[in-house]
Amino acid sequence: MKKLFFTALLICGIIHANAQNDAQIRIGTKNTDLIFKVGKDNRLYQAYLGSKLAGEQGSIKIPGQGHIAYATFGTDNLFEPAIRVTHNDGNPSLELQYVSSQTEKKDDNVTITHIKLKDPMYPVEVTLNFKAYFNENVLEQWVEILHQEKKPVTVSNYASAMLHFDAAKYWLTQYHGDWAEEMKMQESELTSGIKIIDSKLGARAHIYQTPVFMLALNAKASENNGELIAGTLGWSGNFQFVFEIDEKNSLRVISGINPFASEYNLEPGKAFVTPSFIFTYSNEGKGLASRNLHSWGVKYGILDGDKPRLTLLNNWETTYFDFDEAKLKGLMTDTKTLGVDMFLLDDGWFANKYPRNGDNAGLGDWQENKAKLPNGIGHLVKEADATGVKFGIWIEPEMVNPKSELYEQHPEWVLKLPNRPEHYYRNQLVLDLTNPQVQDFIYKLVDDMLTKNPGIAFFKWDCNSMITNGYSVFLKNQQSHLYVDYVKSLYKVLDRIRAKYPHLPMMLCSGGGGRVDYGALRYFTEFWASDNTDPVERVYIQWGYSNFFPAISVCNHITSWGKQPLKFRTDVAMMGKMGYDIHVSGLTANELKFTQDAVKNYNRIRDVIWHGDLFRLVSPYDENRAVLMYVNSSKSNAILFSYTLNTRFG
Repeated sequence: MKKLFFTALLICGIIHANAQNDAQIRIGTKNTDLIFKVGKDNRLYQAYLGSKLAGEQGSIKIPGQGHIAYATFGTDNLFEPAIRVTHNDGNPSLELQYVSSQTEKKDDNVTITHIKLKDPMYPVEVTLNFKAYFNENVLEQWVEILHQEKKPVTVSNYASAMLHFDAAKYWLTQYHGDWAEEMKMQESELTSGIKIIDSKLGARAHIYQTPVFMLALNAKASENNGELIAGTLGWSGNFQFVFEIDEKNSLRVISGINPFASEYNLEPGKAFVTPSFIFTYSNEGKGLASRNLHSWGVKYGILDGDKPRLTLLNNWETTYFDFDEAKLKGLMTDTKTLGVDMFLLDDGWFANKYPRNGDNAGLGDWQENKAKLPNGIGHLVKEADATGVKFGIWIEPEMVNPKSELYEQHPEWVLKLPNRPEHYYRNQLVLDLTNPQVQDFIYKLVDDMLTKNPGIAFFKWDCNSMITNGYSVFLKNQQSHLYVDYVKSLYKVLDRIRAKYPHLPMMLCSGGGGRVDYGALRYFTEFWASDNTDPVERVYIQWGYSNFFPAISVCNHITSWGKQPLKFRTDVAMMGKMGYDIHVSGLTANELKFTQDAVKNYNRIRDVIWHGDLFRLVSPYDENRAVLMYVNSSKSNAILFSYTLNTRFG
C-alpha cells in the first residue's frame, strides 16, 4: 500500500483524494471498473471502463493517459464538448482542473464518488458524481455546475456524462417509433463523425426517439455474447445522445439534456444539477445488461418496485366517453366477476360548461360532470368498495383544451406564442408548469381528490401533447429555460404529491409510450407502454422495452385489438403487469371462464415474472417467432412464453 496513485484518508466512511499528479480514482461494482487518472497537466482523464480488474485501490497500472473525462469548449478541445460556458466578461472558454475527490459509502451496496473540478482563472466549479450499485453492476452519473461570478453565466452545454471507448468497431442499437409503434429496435455500425439521437418535443418527448441505447464494442453483441454498455437518461424532456468517432477511431458518448434552444443563465451560488445517466457494462451480451438494469430498476429506479401491483379493468374500450353511473356500476361488477383488483375510470368523467364528451373540450376543468356523475366520484368509490374492488381514475393535469373554463379564466397559464396562431395536438395546449401557480393548481387537483375521496386507490396520469407553442409568459426574458424548467417543475409537483402520498400507485401514461424514463419512474409504479394492444405488435413493443425496464413496470392490457385468440392476447399481457380493457358482457361463457382462470393463474405465477431474471431466447427481429423465459432467483421456477408471429403480415 506504499506506492499508491493517490493518497487517501478514510474518515467516517468517506475517502478523500487531494489534487496531485497521477492520482487514480476507481469507481467499481462487482464486475465493472471505471477508473480516472489525474494527468501531469492536472486535468482529469478517463483511463478505463470495463471488466473488473484485479488489484486493490490505486495499485492497478493502466498504460497511457486516457481521454479527457469531461471535455470543455474554447481551449484545446477540437471535438464535441460536454460543457460550454460564457463568463461575465464574454470569455466563451472553460478550463477544468482536478481539485479533489471523495467517496462515501451509503450502505453495503451503494457508494457515491464526487470528483471536483475547477477553472483556474474563473470561479466556476464542476462536480462529477458517480453512484455505484455493487451487486446490480449499474453506475449512475450526474453533474453539478456552480459558480461565484458577480452576474449569471450562460451555460450552453451541460451533459450528464461523457464516456470514452477505444475499439475496432462500434455497433449502436437505438429505439424509435411513433404513436402505436413504440420501441422499434434498429442496429447500425457507427462511422467517423457524429451521430445524434435526440428529442426537441418538450413534453411527451420520447414519442419518436427513446432516451435509451445499447453500444457494442468491436462486434455486434448477441443476447449471450459480446461486450457492450446499455445506457438510459433519467429525464422526461428533451434529451440528446452524441456519438462521435475521431480520427483515431476513439469514440466519445455524450449523454444529457438536449442543449437545443436551452441556454441556461445560471445565477451565482445556485447549482445546476443535471439528470442522471444510468448505465451498465456487460461482457456477456445484451441479456446480462438488461438483467442488470432490471435488478437496479426494481430496487432503485421505480417507485415501490418490490411491492405487488394491482390488476385492473379499464372502461375505455367498452364505453369511451359515453357512460353514466349505472353503466360504471355494471363495469365494477364485471371487475369483480373477472377477479381483478380494481376498476379504472378513464377519460370523460369531468367538466360541465364544456362537457368532456370528446377530446376537444373540457380538459383542465376537473369537476365531476353532473350529467354523467350526478353523485360525484365519492359515490363511485363507495360503489366500488361495496362491490369488493378498488377504484382508480384517469387525469391529464398538464394539458388544457382551448374550449375550457380554465383556458378562459387563465390564458396566462398556457404555453402559447405571442402574435402567432395556436397549434394544437389532440386539440390541446400545454400548461406552463414553470409558473408556481400552475404547479399549485396541479398539486391541488390531486390532493383535493384524495382528501375528499381517500378511497381512490390509483391514478392514471396521462400526457398527450408535445410543446408546440413554446413560450412562457411567466419566464419573460428567460425563454431558453422553458424546456429544462418545465421538467424540473413537473418533478417539483410530483415531489409534493409523493411527500404526502408516498405509496399511492400511479401509472405513467403519455398517449402510449411518449414518456418512459427513470427520471419519472421514481414517482410512478408502472408505465403504459403503448396504445397499440394488438398482441402481435405488442410482442415487438414489449420486447423493445424489456431491454431496459423490468416486467413489473410495464402495463399490458387484454383488449379487442387484433385477430388472435383470447389465449394469445392473454399470454402477451402476462409478460408484465396484466390488466383488461374489454367488454366483459361480450365474452362467451367459455371465454369468461378462461379469463377468470387466467387471472387466477397469473396471480400464481406473477412473482416469477415481476421479480425473476429475463432470458430472451429467440428474437422476433431474427425469426417469425419470439421466445422468452422468466426464472426466479433460486432457479426453482421458470415461465416460458413462445409465440409464432408469421401471421403478422398476410
